[in-house]
Amino acid sequence: MADAGLPAGKDQGDADADVLDRLDPVVLHHIVNTLGWPDLRPLQRAAITPLMEGQDAVLLAPTAGGKTEAACFPLLSAMTEQNWTGTSVLYLCPLKALLNNLVVRVDSYAQWLGRRAALWHGDTKESQRQRIRAEAPEILLTTPESLEAMLIGVKTDHARLLGSVRAVVIDEVHAFAGDDRGWHLLAVLERLERVTGRPIQRVGLSATVGNPAELLHWLQGAGAGSRTGQVVAPGVQLPATEGSRHGDKAGPGPSSRPAGAVELDYVGSLDNAAKLIAALHRGEKRLVFCDSRRQVEELGAALRTREVTVFLSHASLSVDERTRSEQAFAEARDCVIVSTSTLELGIDVGDLDRVIQIDSPVSVASFLQRIGRTGRRPGTVRNCLFLTTRKDTLLQAAGLLLLWSRGWVEPVVPPPEPRHLVAQQLLAVTLQQHKLGDQLWDRQWNGLAPFDKSAAPILRFLTDEGFLDSDGGMLFVGPEAERRFGKRHFIELTASFTAPPQFTVLSGRTEIGRTDPSVLTEERPGPRRLLLGGRSWQVTYIDWLRKRVFVEPADGGGIAKWMNGGVAGLSYALTRAMREVLLGTAPPISLTRRAEACLAEQRESDAPDTVHPGGTLITRVGSDVRWWTWAGYRANATLAATLQSVTDPLQRPTDSWLRLRENLTPAHWRAARDNVGENLVLPDVDRRAVRGLKFSAAVPERLAVATVAARLADFESARLVLGEPARFEYDG
Repeated sequence: MADAGLPAGKDQGDADADVLDRLDPVVLHHIVNTLGWPDLRPLQRAAITPLMEGQDAVLLAPTAGGKTEAACFPLLSAMTEQNWTGTSVLYLCPLKALLNNLVVRVDSYAQWLGRRAALWHGDTKESQRQRIRAEAPEILLTTPESLEAMLIGVKTDHARLLGSVRAVVIDEVHAFAGDDRGWHLLAVLERLERVTGRPIQRVGLSATVGNPAELLHWLQGAGAGSRTGQVVAPGVQLPATEGSRHGDKAGPGPSSRPAGAVELDYVGSLDNAAKLIAALHRGEKRLVFCDSRRQVEELGAALRTREVTVFLSHASLSVDERTRSEQAFAEARDCVIVSTSTLELGIDVGDLDRVIQIDSPVSVASFLQRIGRTGRRPGTVRNCLFLTTRKDTLLQAAGLLLLWSRGWVEPVVPPPEPRHLVAQQLLAVTLQQHKLGDQLWDRQWNGLAPFDKSAAPILRFLTDEGFLDSDGGMLFVGPEAERRFGKRHFIELTASFTAPPQFTVLSGRTEIGRTDPSVLTEERPGPRRLLLGGRSWQVTYIDWLRKRVFVEPADGGGIAKWMNGGVAGLSYALTRAMREVLLGTAPPISLTRRAEACLAEQRESDAPDTVHPGGTLITRVGSDVRWWTWAGYRANATLAATLQSVTDPLQRPTDSWLRLRENLTPAHWRAARDNVGENLVLPDVDRRAVRGLKFSAAVPERLAVATVAARLADFESARLVLGEPARFEYDG
């Protein structure tokens, strides 16, 4: 690339040129002449050698940091250099919309070398799948769920289609690793290596995370101890607290704060937020993030009444509705798109002028993704305006920005004890193989825990309950698996998460999206109206059997509501940062006068009864005794279960406090705490909570309950709290 104006004649220039010379000459030619790039970015340079040498890697860069090209250019070069044939690279994403966004770009790079990229996910037409089966593309963009479907489906010869895979790129790998889809991904990759008969190079693309080395080790799966790999992150300041889950002393200080203009405001209501958004930044393209679908709908409707050009995006809108919104937004200028986290993960909506956050995300990592959507054009900076609608979300936003200012980012931690996914994988691999040896079954995952011999109790349960049949030393899919999961060729077995039941909303033949059944059943005066797509709709007919709702446009009065899946609650690090704010520490950002006044009021009126710099507080108001731990929901749930002799058994712990028994005395408290030692207890779990685990029916109930309890626990943070002095602010 010397003709592109790169430095020459210097040692560093020579070294850079040597790295670039490893790329295929045709790839280099097109980088300069087709893309018109004068240079590669530091990440793209740094990724060339490890990827072309076949190493596993995690490539770290902020949003829009060129991670896709950093993976594609070396792998395409290796494809030519090593004469890979057939489908040799898989590109996995967590979202179908992200795949749709990427396929044209990846295919254009592949065509430089006479290769092809193709798309396969749940919305791909059967005719396109047939073409892929007949003419395998060199790069296949897909989801782990679709990859699972290829392995177990009868229409696809998976050995023929997938037997040539040499490398897998996992985009947004942190989004997988933090939930059950990550366990599913690892298990499917191990099974894929059984199909290929060779190790597959694993390349993860990620935004900044708090523990990148641990993320790489996780990604390497069963071969982590024997495979080579590296974190590639030139120019990225890795968090100073790698491996720590706690934020009290996180990061090297405010000077490490990433560049960007961040402002925190307190507006008091969602309607006031709409007024401000409508009045400010006219002529700009604004992306507004909310942290619930209901908030997206209500804000979208409020902006429409103020004649703002507004588009919406969230998971319960139909694919067509979301696509229309995102395309229209990408082409417009003076407009607003209101979204949940669906637009957090890199989907291209064009050049943004501004990101606005309603209230606060629950993690610094999420905030980094969102602010990273701005500042991409030359001469612009990354920016985010927080509009908080309640006092508690103002405090949460201030705490989050305090952590961000210190360069702290959450570590990605896989959810513990995924026994339900073990059951799913045992059934899936039996479908894939048609039969499975009852002694050698664990080899399918190459020894990867927990899909190893430790899964024997789950295998026994599956056999005892008829999910698997056993005959002559072989295992077969049994009648109970057929009954529970067999519809549509076992499609239910390919998804590792449970979606709450929803009704499809139709205006004529056009699907608008999906709504929660409670909106259709709860008692309300007047006509039944929904809010969906930022518009009100009047219900004209409900097909209860087929779960369909027919609607027609209405002038207003629609209700938006969805059941919130998963466990609510904030982390120890974020809750402790909120405590710091109450004690007087301010994030080094721009605060409006309203935000400053509201925080000052909280410090004056709330702080004396809730926080103390010397430790935790125990307070009494009448018969209400509270222990102000500021430890986060999971730690408080652990403490409530561990200190049962002094905690209220009927409570649901909060992020900041838990309720103690009204007859508590300091002597009772000390005795209870002294008796704990190292014996912390898993939180109590309502047995109904296991319904949130996909495939829980295929796991013994006691093990399903134990899985949910383990995911509610935070022993590390609970121990830290127990080690702090507790101050009694009342006599008794």
